[in-house]
Amino acid sequence: MFTKSKSHVRGAIAIIAMLAGLIAAPAANALSLTREAPSTIWGHTYAGPASTKTASVTQSGGARAVAKSHFVVNYTNFPDWAKADVQAAIDVWAQNFASSLPISVEATWGRSPVYGVLGSARPGNYFINFPNAPDPTLWYPSALANALSGSDLDKNNPEIVIQVNSAANWDQRNDGKPSTTEYDLESVFVHELGHGLGFLSTDSYDSNPAYPTYKFGSIDQPTAFDAYAQLPDGRRLSDIPSPSLELGQALTNTLLWSGALGVKANGGVKPVLYTPSRYSDGSSVSHLDEATYSSAGPNSVMTPNLDAGEVFHDPGPLLLAMMEDLRNKPPAGIAIALPEAPRNVAALVADKSAVITFDAPTNARAAQVSSYSIKNLQTGVVQSTATSPAFISGLKNGASYSFSITAVNDLGFSPAATTTLVIPQATTVPTYLDTAADAKYLSVTSFRNQPAIAYTDSTSGGLKLLLWNGKTWKKVVVDGRGGTAGRTLHNVSGPVSVCISGLGTKQIMHIFYSDLDDKDLRYATFDSVNFKYEIVDGNGPAVNNYDQPVRVRTASDVSVSNACAITSAGVQVFYRDESQGILLGAVRSSAGKWNYELVDGDRKTDGRTTGDVAFHIRAVTVGAKVSVIYDSNLAVNQQKQATAGEIRLATRSTAAAADWSYRTLDTSSPDVAVVGYGVSLNKTAKGLIASWLGATSTSIPNPVQIRWMNVDAGSAINTVIPDGYGAPTTPMSVDLKTMIFGCQTRVCALTLDAAAQKPTMQLISGVRSTTRNDASWVVLNKVRYAVTSISGKLALVKS
Repeated sequence: MFTKSKSHVRGAIAIIAMLAGLIAAPAANALSLTREAPSTIWGHTYAGPASTKTASVTQSGGARAVAKSHFVVNYTNFPDWAKADVQAAIDVWAQNFASSLPISVEATWGRSPVYGVLGSARPGNYFINFPNAPDPTLWYPSALANALSGSDLDKNNPEIVIQVNSAANWDQRNDGKPSTTEYDLESVFVHELGHGLGFLSTDSYDSNPAYPTYKFGSIDQPTAFDAYAQLPDGRRLSDIPSPSLELGQALTNTLLWSGALGVKANGGVKPVLYTPSRYSDGSSVSHLDEATYSSAGPNSVMTPNLDAGEVFHDPGPLLLAMMEDLRNKPPAGIAIALPEAPRNVAALVADKSAVITFDAPTNARAAQVSSYSIKNLQTGVVQSTATSPAFISGLKNGASYSFSITAVNDLGFSPAATTTLVIPQATTVPTYLDTAADAKYLSVTSFRNQPAIAYTDSTSGGLKLLLWNGKTWKKVVVDGRGGTAGRTLHNVSGPVSVCISGLGTKQIMHIFYSDLDDKDLRYATFDSVNFKYEIVDGNGPAVNNYDQPVRVRTASDVSVSNACAITSAGVQVFYRDESQGILLGAVRSSAGKWNYELVDGDRKTDGRTTGDVAFHIRAVTVGAKVSVIYDSNLAVNQQKQATAGEIRLATRSTAAAADWSYRTLDTSSPDVAVVGYGVSLNKTAKGLIASWLGATSTSIPNPVQIRWMNVDAGSAINTVIPDGYGAPTTPMSVDLKTMIFGCQTRVCALTLDAAAQKPTMQLISGVRSTTRNDASWVVLNKVRYAVTSISGKLALVKS
């Protein structure tokens, strides 16, 4: 999802989308991925008249309070005196807003295009359905979404954008004592940071050209703030149809805050939001009421106006309480209609059970659905659930079942939606190799004639290695948060690839892995006794331009994906430059020096592409030939959804950057809108088998097809839709016999039998796992197993 210079697109395939319409609820399906939408609504601070009010300068926690977060400000045109006031406001919020992720603020000093505005702010973007979202049907601003999820959901954009009016009459003395004709910049930043952190509605208000006397309100992406904004009759602002006259009326009449913490901080009374009868852009709804709170001392900070001479160097108890409300699930609203039928219902295969998936009704917000009732049409048993997917147990393997699903609210029931028949089937019990490690990323190889598995542990932030000796597994810590014997204290539980050089007992293992703290690509060698460590790339002095042909060590984020290969020409590694959206390579010389190259994503000539490439990469070596498969995002729509893509293959038989040749294995067509979402490339006796996923125009951003081909034989692309097993996801791995793929948070297999009319599918593991993960094959004592993460643990499954 990263912007490249010139014509390069932005948007990571399969992780970005935007919902259209207020009452068209987001999918409840657990396969739905985190989605991102642009932030376009600003919150303003308007200049008020001369103030006679008492200044509020007390800082929460005191000057020595421990910071709960770290802000990084990128200044444009700011004078030094102004930076001091900004930093003071930043320090106050760092003591009051908790986040384990850095919060980037883009601050610009210049004339405001809006008359009377001292400052304006908005979040960087909005996110929905991210991990740990209090309400997965609502949108959350960047900084808050990152804080709640514990991960950076958009690494390339700032979390907060602030603009300050350079033409205002500012107090430039940094004394916090503006005259009655001066304005205090620190106070403006305290206020605007509140907007950027989430105290902001995404509503808009305008006339329909056909009916100029009627004012329509719209909320295209209802946020948690909008869900806490409540009409006096208890209806939530987020639930009113959009666009509509009804919403327009709500925006210009009384709105109250319904959050329990805000109410408590306001003396048990619901705080009143600012909703003047004449709607004001950047002020209405997104502030506390001016008339009610203008004289409320420290609780006046979020009123729309800052008077000359007025000072706020503290967010105040009411604002802090309301910000804490945003971290909790908003209270349910009032149902104003019966729910319509659930959409896209399906029953999926499981062991002695079925997985029931569905999407919320189209009118889910207006209906305020409280639960869903699932009825087994063969047994009559009814089960209630709040979310999708639901797991129905107590079934018989081999028997047929179908189910009806109805949505329930305070007014009654929706019409029933019925699934197709499903036949439960037995699965193999997994053998767990490491119950402490989630093995989100893994790579399997043969080291000194025995299997070896390198895998990550997200909890410890480490990278581990399992070595098979013919009877048992030996566990070795490779790197991460150790700090001894050359190991880093950083979190290295990102993508990993492993390659082997040498023969017999002289073999050396080469491990490439991601530093998730510094966003570097790390490298370790292992001789069966000792490890040696170094950084390959990412720790350079500056970011190389995306089309710079002569590459040097870069400062880009190179932690997203990597794949290695070894030939007589040396050790090679390929990796995505996340900051530029290109595919890089590095070749290690005999002297141990890394020589850098630009592989693809920089131009249209020589068979290359200008697509946003290599979110997923795999590399395979056959003799002297290296083959690298990767995805390429070619276009996105206004909502940041990937709408076109390719699967590309780059090959060469030397280590020279000029020797690459390129093929497009698959691209957007009438049958498949977007290809990618994950790739695999496996060496077999009959050639390289490549596989990837595809989405149709109606399934974006979720893939529904599994696609594969023999790239050496030039075979046609094979496609299968795993109906009854769930939409396909990672992990993916394929050989001549079987393809492993993720299926509705489980693991399935596709048997590639050339004699059969079509491939057959099998549920390998019915154990639920909600994490993205890798998969591969391992042979132990002549028995083949799939190795992957099952229920958050590294496991083997006999296949």
